[in-house]
Amino acid sequence: MRALVLRKGAESSATAKYDDLPLETLHIPPVQRGQVRVRILASALNHRDLWIRKGMYPGIQFGSVIGSDAYGVVEETWKGDNPELLGRPVVLNPVRGWLQDPRGPETVPLTMLGLLPNPGTFAEYAVVDAEDVSLAPSHLEPAQAAALPLAGLTAYRAVFTKAQIQKGDRVLITGIGGGVALVAMQFCLHLGATVYVSSSSQEKLDRAIQMGAKAGVNYREDQWARTLRKELDTAGAGKLHAVIDGAGGPAIKDFPALLRDGGRIVCYGGTSSPVFPYTMAAVIKNIDLCGTSMGSRDEFHRMLRWVEDQRIQVQVDRVFPGLEAVEEAFDVMKRGTGFGKLVLDLRPSSPKM
Repeated sequence: MRALVLRKGAESSATAKYDDLPLETLHIPPVQRGQVRVRILASALNHRDLWIRKGMYPGIQFGSVIGSDAYGVVEETWKGDNPELLGRPVVLNPVRGWLQDPRGPETVPLTMLGLLPNPGTFAEYAVVDAEDVSLAPSHLEPAQAAALPLAGLTAYRAVFTKAQIQKGDRVLITGIGGGVALVAMQFCLHLGATVYVSSSSQEKLDRAIQMGAKAGVNYREDQWARTLRKELDTAGAGKLHAVIDGAGGPAIKDFPALLRDGGRIVCYGGTSSPVFPYTMAAVIKNIDLCGTSMGSRDEFHRMLRWVEDQRIQVQVDRVFPGLEAVEEAFDVMKRGTGFGKLVLDLRPSSPKM
């Protein structure tokens, strides 16, 4: 099979670290007891893949097939086991070692697809445990289904398990345009919440409003929090029930003033800074700062049912033809201009560059 394999890149003092991802031919792993072989038809990029190439992620092992999101078809099972999956379109749970505990993973350290000893999804095939394969939501196109697993799981845990969003709640979702933020917004809207969004791009704010967000603010403006407060006051809405944030950093200090007493800040990432200021003002207001990362197998299954039942759409920014186009996809990701996920189309009929 063909696969994109992480190899050590050339480094010098004049250039930032960025490891190579050559397209190589590998043996297809045999199917063991309890496993299935999936022919991957589409695979989505995540910022995690970029951080791995930059050496900014723990547990990096050269020789790994990276990638953690995929849609495909089950081509083989172990000696006829799981016949209900054979030939069916499926998505893969990207997380390993977390079954059902809502507090956190039962196995430490938690691992994911895309780093050894686990397989990755930037490949034509993946052999995985049958329990980590689920039927793809029937209303989604292949690219949308491939874009769902990690973003959907992260958003589901943030919205349902951590923020506990309910009908009528007011929620701020930061960094709209990213995969997790867009799925989280749709989850909140389908729950009947009022959603406010932030971005550095007016175009992204406008698109989010077209999708149902109440209003948006540009977080690069010094007075963005005051602007949002005025928006809430004008609407007679009162303060926020929750903030779902993927950036961390100094902006967190502005959240307590926007939140009602007992509100929650749910942070699933630290793209701005790994330091999250939590002040006494937040303590006095009984505001929770909740960290969340990925989710359990149980949450993954519940997320898929919710997406199916509510007919949730997954925003795909661009689809690239084949594994050969991966560097173009990474270039788009590095520019940060996309609205939604970037997907590699691995179907045999996909035109190659």
